[in-house]
Amino acid sequence: MPEKLVIIPTYNEKENIEKITRVIFALPGGFHILAVDDNSPDGTANIIKKLQQEFPDRLFLIERKGKLGLGTAYITAFKWGIEHNYQYVIEMDADFSHNPDDLPKLYNACRNGADVSIGSRYCNGVSVINWPIGRVVMSYFASTYVRRMLHIHIFDCTAGFVCYSKKVLETIDFNKVRMHGYGFQIEMKYTASKLGFKIAEVPIIFVDRKEGTSKMSSGIFGEAFWGVIKLKFRKIRAKTHVHASVN
Repeated sequence: MPEKLVIIPTYNEKENIEKITRVIFALPGGFHILAVDDNSPDGTANIIKKLQQEFPDRLFLIERKGKLGLGTAYITAFKWGIEHNYQYVIEMDADFSHNPDDLPKLYNACRNGADVSIGSRYCNGVSVINWPIGRVVMSYFASTYVRRMLHIHIFDCTAGFVCYSKKVLETIDFNKVRMHGYGFQIEMKYTASKLGFKIAEVPIIFVDRKEGTSKMSSGIFGEAFWGVIKLKFRKIRAKTHVHASVN
């Protein structure tokens, strides 16, 4: 039975996708990869298809018609992971800002009692390399703002390196998720917390991408800022068909 699925959303990641695929597949433990490509003009999907000939049972691809948002990419992949009965699903960037060697740490945290494990840049001070100081400050205080506004005990609320157990993904009602940019990361963690799941932070060192182009923008932060205010006043409920003990 498949157990560990790494989700990698891609848009113009031709410089990184083959390298990170090979590094992940070289790790012990048999991780699988699902790439979700939003019609990358640089041919990222074609590189993945070529790699699938080499790794037909471990590498999978969902192609979408265009840039539809990070959140919808992950939700599409979460549903695929549930349908294919993966027990642990891990979000990860393609650009090596998340070290593949940390994947077993996130997986083991969930295997050892956590329902969600976060690769955290801020649970042991600030562990970020190669970011301009302004971006570090913005990211750090964004997480502080979220933590205080939503009253959740998570130091890295905007982290994109996260492992979810299957039961968490089966419980969250994806139809109620409103934020589709990087605010999606905040909303997912907050929802899991409000539903009573155990969340662990695993310290990592985040290294800014060396190749390819960053997808960050001021609009991303704007969505997250206003979305958090709306999230504060929203009632969070589990899917109606899951067992009531989760609430």
